[in-house]
Amino acid sequence: MKRFHVKRDQEVVVISGAEKGNRGKVLKILSRDNRVIVEGVKMIKKHVKKNQQNPQGAIVEREGPLHISNVMAADKYDAKASRREIPTDSN
Repeated sequence: MKRFHVKRDQEVVVISGAEKGNRGKVLKILSRDNRVIVEGVKMIKKHVKKNQQNPQGAIVEREGPLHISNVMAADKYDAKASRREIPTDSN
């Protein structure tokens, strides 16, 4: 089993890609594909067949996978942001 820098139920920040800056909780880690599913990030529309929950079938919106290298633990991200100095005008 592989070890990753994030774990399930941990809060993460997306650091690159179209969803950059979004935060969410890790719902699932797909270790075979090196991907994570983050709550509320990269929402996709999925067509589902007829079943008991959806007798007519439906288009369901759910989270899509992100590559694990595109996320960072929120506490590390915040610590890194606080170390950056904000330039101020001395004039």
